[in-house]
Amino acid sequence: MLRIAVPNKGALSEASAHMLREAGYHLRSNTKTLVHRDGENDVEFFYLRPRDIAVYVGSGILDLGITGSDLLAESAADAHQIMELGFGASRFHYAALPGTFNSVHDLEGKRIATSFPTLVKRHLKKNAVKAETVKLDGAVEVSIELGVADAIADVVETGSTLRQAGLETFGEPIMHSQGVLIARDGVKDEDLPERARILLRRLKSVSVARTYVMMDYDIRVKDLERATELTPGLESPTVSTLQDPEWCAVRSMVQADNVHAVMDKLYDVGARAILVTNIGACRI
Repeated sequence: MLRIAVPNKGALSEASAHMLREAGYHLRSNTKTLVHRDGENDVEFFYLRPRDIAVYVGSGILDLGITGSDLLAESAADAHQIMELGFGASRFHYAALPGTFNSVHDLEGKRIATSFPTLVKRHLKKNAVKAETVKLDGAVEVSIELGVADAIADVVETGSTLRQAGLETFGEPIMHSQGVLIARDGVKDEDLPERARILLRRLKSVSVARTYVMMDYDIRVKDLERATELTPGLESPTVSTLQDPEWCAVRSMVQADNVHAVMDKLYDVGARAILVTNIGACRI
């Protein structure tokens, strides 16, 4: 049975559960459940703190895990990323009172409060900056007001928490992060057990389904070439004849974030009855 670590709470937990359900897996119905077995898919899910997941996977106790790439990097565990999952996007950033600092080099000799000391020390060393790192388990935003630190380094999603604390980011992001699927170091895709390869294939199909939509439209045969240049699909579009020999129907996958611009251009070249539908699942 495949053993997978998933986040037990927070934004990563909700997003990973949603993606796994879209991929056809059965997850816990009670948030207090720590271990859930999906007998139909021969998978066992272990609900753990996101910070601990890389450690369990890196030690070989669990086969795979879903966590944040920032948490993976901070853990220094013997685990590596095998797939980006496209959710939980965030930045890891320095922040301080407005106008205090402009770049990481201004932190020379200062105190930096963070829940990610490994990442911060690595970044400071890379930039040849000597500063004191103050490790806190959470709520680092208040550390400046309490005189514990001169600046902080923390995960930033919308920035609302920082603004409420009267802080602002400065300098370049330390790193960008998102939800990732991880495996133990030394394990390549081809080394994964069959159940793991099925999981990977399903998650990739969900990712593609979220990225693309299916577009259908009618177009005059004489304008077909110009229209299909706008909707080339993955290999090529599907073209079907209609009762009127001067017209044909086209079906093609189009990137979701560009769909309205494509519809506008198709209309301009003569396409009509342009329809867009979401893709529930697919295999590429």
